[in-house]
Amino acid sequence: MSSALKYLNSTLGRKYLMSLSGIAWSLFVLSHMLGNLLIFVGAEAYNKYGHALISNPFLIVAEGGLVVFLLTHVFTGLKLTFRNWNSKPIKYAVTPRGPKGASRAASTMIYTGSMTLIFLIYHLITFKYGPHYSVNYNGVEMRDLHRLILEVFHSPFYVAWYVVCLILLSFHLFHGFKSSFASLGINHPRYNSFIKCFGQAYAVIVVAGFLAQPLYVFFSR
Repeated sequence: MSSALKYLNSTLGRKYLMSLSGIAWSLFVLSHMLGNLLIFVGAEAYNKYGHALISNPFLIVAEGGLVVFLLTHVFTGLKLTFRNWNSKPIKYAVTPRGPKGASRAASTMIYTGSMTLIFLIYHLITFKYGPHYSVNYNGVEMRDLHRLILEVFHSPFYVAWYVVCLILLSFHLFHGFKSSFASLGINHPRYNSFIKCFGQAYAVIVVAGFLAQPLYVFFSR
């Protein structure tokens, strides 16, 4: 086994892969959230944005990259979690908190990550592979995603599910953002507070942006 493969198979190497794949998905999540805000501009702008995305010849490359990053993130995360559990066979009656203990967000990453994965799969089934309505703008036929959005987010059950999953995502994003920098070696008392605050702000802004769409649709019906 080469030195590079040995490194990537080590705990440090897996954390490095986790960080890079997590950052890649964080950037995608941010761009996706910004695109969703076009719901406030109108149906035509929203549908044209969706049509531009699926008409892009590089879409399949981008989707393939996201799948690779996702699988890398999931499998390395599971391996690191199981290795951590196996290295601590003694369960404490009280889980330590503070400097010597993991934060609540850190200790629940496996659970918030699992829920986020389930949410992602269900989200793809609902929207990407959901009902296909058509609309025509200036002679160009395209998918009417706006109609599907209105249809889905008029359901109180789906909106409640969406809100709960996005709140869990905010915890996952916050701790993941902070720990990614530490795993990449960007860890110093001088700017750790800034990274923590930036991570909190990022998580809140992204989740608030995502929640704006279903709440706007549901309460404006």
